[in-house]
Amino acid sequence: MRAVLGRFVLALVLAASPAAAKDAPKPAFPLPAAAPTSPALASTVSHGLSIYGDLKYPPGFTHFDYANPDAPKGGTVHLSAIGTFDNLNPLILKGVPAAGLLLTFQTLLSSSEDEAASAYGLIAESTEIPPDRSWVIFTLRPEARFQDGSPITPDDVIYSFETLKAKGHPFYRAYYASVKSVEKIGERRVKFTFIPGNNRELPFIIGNGLPILSKKFFATRQFDKVTLEPILGSGPYKVESFVPGRSIVYTRVRDYWAANLPTERGQYNFEAIYYDYYRDSTVDLEAFKAGEYDFRAENAAKVWATGYDFPGMHQGLAKKEEIPNEQPTGMQAFVFNIRRPIFQDRTVREALGYAFDFEWTNAHLFYGAYTRTKSYFSNSELASRGLPSPAELKILEPYRGRIPDDVFTKDYAPPSTAGEDGIRTNLLMARDLLARAGWIVRGDRLVNAKTGEPFEFEILLDNPVFERVVLPFIGNLRRLGVVARLRTVDTSQYQNRVDQFDYDMIVDGFGESLSPGNEQRDFWTSKAAETPGSRNTIGIHDPVVDELVDFLIASPDRQALIDRCRSLDRVLLWNDYVIPHWHTRVYRVAYWDKFVHPAVTPKYSLGFNTWWVDAGKAATIEAHKAEIASASKTERPAWPRKLWLSLLLAGSALLLYWVARGPRPSSSE
Repeated sequence: MRAVLGRFVLALVLAASPAAAKDAPKPAFPLPAAAPTSPALASTVSHGLSIYGDLKYPPGFTHFDYANPDAPKGGTVHLSAIGTFDNLNPLILKGVPAAGLLLTFQTLLSSSEDEAASAYGLIAESTEIPPDRSWVIFTLRPEARFQDGSPITPDDVIYSFETLKAKGHPFYRAYYASVKSVEKIGERRVKFTFIPGNNRELPFIIGNGLPILSKKFFATRQFDKVTLEPILGSGPYKVESFVPGRSIVYTRVRDYWAANLPTERGQYNFEAIYYDYYRDSTVDLEAFKAGEYDFRAENAAKVWATGYDFPGMHQGLAKKEEIPNEQPTGMQAFVFNIRRPIFQDRTVREALGYAFDFEWTNAHLFYGAYTRTKSYFSNSELASRGLPSPAELKILEPYRGRIPDDVFTKDYAPPSTAGEDGIRTNLLMARDLLARAGWIVRGDRLVNAKTGEPFEFEILLDNPVFERVVLPFIGNLRRLGVVARLRTVDTSQYQNRVDQFDYDMIVDGFGESLSPGNEQRDFWTSKAAETPGSRNTIGIHDPVVDELVDFLIASPDRQALIDRCRSLDRVLLWNDYVIPHWHTRVYRVAYWDKFVHPAVTPKYSLGFNTWWVDAGKAATIEAHKAEIASASKTERPAWPRKLWLSLLLAGSALLLYWVARGPRPSSSE
C-alpha cells in the first residue's frame, strides 16, 4: 500500500477531546476560529489535494517522475518478516496481521512520494473543497472496482468510514473524530462535513487515509474479529495462499482496474510477492545470504559493515546500495513509561540520560555510521534549533512557568561523552541529579532516601540484536547503583504488553512526515495516554502539550506549521521523556541482483513499488542458487566441527576414567 496509508495505520492516532469540567483551564494560546464561508468564494474542483501550497503534477499528468511508465511486469520477489501472524485484517487492534496486507487495499487518493503533502485521484477522480475546508466532496471513478468486479460506490465509502470509526483500530476513532457527517449526494459523489475549526489536513487525511471496504462483502462477516479469510480489496495485489504464522503469497491482479491511472503507472510490477517468516533477525540475515529471499532493508550499522561477506556478494550476484532520502527521521529512543512512579520526576529522567554513551556506542558498535538525534522532527526544517525565534517565543511565552525554563534559554543537546573523561563526567552529573531528586547510594544500591525503595526497572525488547546496545547502558546504570534488567520476549507478547502499556522502558520510534498533523494527538496527548493501543507509549498527560498539538494541527500555512512544530519539539525535548538515539539519512538496502529501479528516486520514500525484475538477471541468479548454497556450506568455519570432535574425545576419555575407577562408595550424612 502507498506510504502515507502505511504511516497512518502504524501511527494509530487518538484525538483529544475538550475538557468537560467547568473550571477546565482555557488554552494559553487560543486556537483561531475557522473563517466563515463566503457565498462569493466558490469551491475548488481539482484532480488532487495539497495541505499547503500547490500541487506539483498538473491535470492530465501521465505518471509520477520517480516511476518508469514502461517498466515491465512479471517476475517474483521473495521478502522476509520476523515473528508470526494470525490475522488477515490489518485494520483492527486484535491479532497480529500478516505482512504486506495493505497491498490489497486502496484509498480515495494516492500520495505523491516526492511532495511533502500532496495526493492525487485514485478511487476518486476529483475533489471539491470550499475555501474554509469545512467539507470535501469526492467524485468516484465509474471504472473503480473491487477485485471481484463489483463497483466501488458511495455506500462503500460511507460504510468504510463508519465501520472503521466504530470497530476499527483505535487510531481511526480518533483520526476521524473531527468528521461531523458523511453523506451520499449523487450516484458517484460522497460528501464529508467537518466539525467547525481550523484543520487544513482533514480533507487530505480522509482522501489519503481511509481504506475503502466492500459493504457487500462484510454483510455476512464480522469486521472486528480476527480472521484468516482474505478480505476483498481493490488494490493491485490479492492474497493467493498462506500458511498461518509462516508464509503468505500475493499475486498481481491481472485486470487491475487502476493499472493505467497516472498514480499507478510504472508501479506494482512484480507478478508475485512472497513473504517468509523467520524467528529472529539473525536467522533472517542467514536466509538472505543463502538466497532464500531477494531484498533486505538493513537497519543495523554493524551488520551493514560486516554482515554481508558471503559468496553471493563476492561473485557479484548480490549487491549493497545506499539510497539518499529527504525523509524526516523522527525520534528513536529509550522511552520512559512515565505512568510508572519511578519515572515521573523529570530530574530522574534527565539523570538517566547521562548514563547512555552514544559516542562509545557509535564508534564500537556502529562503525561511526550514525548522527545523534536532537529533535523529534530530525532531518527536516521542522526541527528546533538554537534558541527560540520571535515567532516561537510568541507561542511559548504564555506557558512560562508550566514548561521547563531551559526551553527559553538553551539549545537542546543530549549528553555527550566526547571529552577526555568520557562517561565518568556524565555519571558524576547523573549522581548529583539523582541525589537532588531524593535518591542516594547505600552500599552499592541506589535507594529512595525517604522510603528505602531500591531504584529498579526493566527494559523490554522484542529484538535480540538490540541487546548489544542495551547491555553497556545497563552497565553504566549499575555504576550509579541503578538495577536495570533486560528482558527480550517474542513479537506477540511484546506487542500485547506495549498495547497495554505494561513496561518500564522500551525502545520506540516516533516517525514523522513533512506535514505533521492529526497523528500528533496519538503520540503526545492526554487522551491517547489513557487509550490502550495508542502511540503515546511515553504516557504524556500534560495540558500544555495537548494545547500545542491542537495549535499545530490548526496551522494556517507552512511557516506557521514550522514555528508550531519547533515549539512543540522544544517542550517535548526539555521534558526528558526519552533518551534519544541516532539516525541516518540514507536507505541501506541489500538485494540479489535481479532488480532494476528508476534513475530518479522519490525524496520521501524508498519507492520499492517502482522497482521491477530483469528477466535475464533473474535467470542468472536462479542458475547459481545451487552453487551458492554449496559454497555457503563449504565456506563455513571449521571450528564447530573441531569443537565437536574435541568434545567427543574428551567425553570418551572421561568415560574410560570412571570405568577404570570402578563404583564409588555412597556418601553418608
